[in-house]
Amino acid sequence: MISARPQRARDIYAALKAQIGTGVYRPGACLPSTRTLATELGVSRTTVTAAYEQLHSEGFITGRQGARARVAAMPAAAKPETPGDGVNAARPALSRFGERIAAMALPARPPGSAGLVADFRYGDLASTDFPADIWKRAVAMAASRRPQRLSYDAPAGAEELRQALQGYLWRARSLRCEMEQIVIVNGSQQGLDLCARLLLEPGESFVVEDPCYGMARQVFAAAGGVAIPVEADQDGLRTDRLASLSARLAYVTPSHQYPLGGVMPVARRLELLAWARRCGACIVEDDYDSEYRYDIAPVPPLHALAEGSEIIYLGTVSKALSPTIRLGYLVLPPALAPIFTTAKALADRHAPGLEQQALTILLESGAYERHIRRSRRRNAERRATLLAALSRRLGDRIVVSGADAGLHVVLWFRDIGAADELAFVARGRERGIGVYPIGPLYMSPETAARPDMAGLVIGYASVEPQEIERGVAILAELVEAFSRAP
Repeated sequence: MISARPQRARDIYAALKAQIGTGVYRPGACLPSTRTLATELGVSRTTVTAAYEQLHSEGFITGRQGARARVAAMPAAAKPETPGDGVNAARPALSRFGERIAAMALPARPPGSAGLVADFRYGDLASTDFPADIWKRAVAMAASRRPQRLSYDAPAGAEELRQALQGYLWRARSLRCEMEQIVIVNGSQQGLDLCARLLLEPGESFVVEDPCYGMARQVFAAAGGVAIPVEADQDGLRTDRLASLSARLAYVTPSHQYPLGGVMPVARRLELLAWARRCGACIVEDDYDSEYRYDIAPVPPLHALAEGSEIIYLGTVSKALSPTIRLGYLVLPPALAPIFTTAKALADRHAPGLEQQALTILLESGAYERHIRRSRRRNAERRATLLAALSRRLGDRIVVSGADAGLHVVLWFRDIGAADELAFVARGRERGIGVYPIGPLYMSPETAARPDMAGLVIGYASVEPQEIERGVAILAELVEAFSRAP
């Protein structure tokens, strides 16, 4: 919509022409009626009509008597020029933070799943697993609780939700904390961003697992941190590599290392805590998919072992409910909770209130934990189908890691080198399967931490058993063809 209050038809004409040129109004889109636009801009309808007639005469819009004007279809070359067009347009000066962001590329979002026999993309959940009826009732119940007035909520999150999470974390994760230590965030990524901006000065070092969740590494780098990659293996972070290192912060996934899937044993956990105390580092513990355990007993988080003295615990409902529900939580040392709360308030005031109330209802009623148990059973079935199909069709041609927990496994191909990984992934999409390389999750493609084998991160939480069977059959054919290729 036009932001100024133009008094002349020429102003309205120029503003609408620019919006058509920049795609605000796309070909075929309806423009506001002359009466509506005149009311919004505080001008006469005759003024707006004159602007529309000029646009019509130049071919930018079409219309007939009694019908709304629509944007005409135009070839790209015929679109009007607008201020700022072109790659050489001047850009306002950025802060150092802005310059770091400008130089940073987010991971490319994979193509859609349309036309694929099976898409093994990690992070997606099956829509059929979402408890739609339960969530709808919880949202309706929350919406029916009409407060005396509508106002901004507490920046740390609704007190009822933080109390419910306090009990849930004790039951499900053996994590003891006070309600005041919990801050509700818009998903785990906002939690990481708060940690980066509040704990790191530009130029300070942070330890990160190698390989790791790329968006975590990027958010700390965006704050000006200097990454120190430390090798991860089948038992998580190699804590024996920390002795000579000093850093302000360490980001770890000890309960299920992403992406390799290792569970950090207690000896390494103690070594990590001792290192953090020795150099005054804060540990950010990402417990991103702790709900899913299959062949092993639940492992208490690092936070429980350290009693939270130097641990920031990060949790989310993205893997339990849906990544579209942007709710996560930080459990902070008592001294940090007020500071994070203030930063949260400055960032976005508070997380969405209706969703917080709905999640509270699920936690208090037990529906959340019942849903997790159902999801765990369904994903255990998918996992069993995947492992059986891989064993039957590929046998000792692959190495599978990280299968004891979580919602993905890593496949290493003995007969295919790391240099052929991306070509293999591209060939897989051509054959109808979505598979995703592990290489981009390493700090550097040439790192000595990774094996010289092509590796894939195979997510199975959004793929049904019959699709898994068909997808693995195609994968096996692809491996056979790729291995024979000169």
